[in-house]
Amino acid sequence: MRHTISVLVENKFGVLARIAGLFSARGYNIASLAVSETQDPTISCMTIVVEAEDEKILEQIKKQLNKLIDVIRIIDFTKKEHAERELILVKVKCSGKDKANLESLLKKYVAKVIQHKEGICIIEAVDRQEQIRQLLEALSQFGIEELIRTGKIAMA
Repeated sequence: MRHTISVLVENKFGVLARIAGLFSARGYNIASLAVSETQDPTISCMTIVVEAEDEKILEQIKKQLNKLIDVIRIIDFTKKEHAERELILVKVKCSGKDKANLESLLKKYVAKVIQHKEGICIIEAVDRQEQIRQLLEALSQFGIEELIRTGKIAMA
């Protein structure tokens, strides 16, 4: 099962490497990782999606994170009500005649064309992971040339 946790950390050199090393050393795979400063530039927020088969593994992960000196707070969103989103940029083939079909498709999702040049459109979408997956399936008919994803972010 995938679990989403948010970790507030001191914004210092090497913190990300130490946290990634903690997961790696214990054989836990990070499915998604998003990191950025908060409104306080001395603190960063890491949103980590990790595969954990049961609650014991998740508890072990949280205990190990709490041992790191740079960790301020851990929030487990697994059983909490929260909002989550992911941002993607997708480059698809799109001739002039396909543009209307593409625009019609994008109206069903939280997506828009941000650039159209020489038969290629770059699309921006922000939504839940399931909606992003559905959008990507729908866009496959146009031919996906390139895809960039941020990973999940979440807030209680």
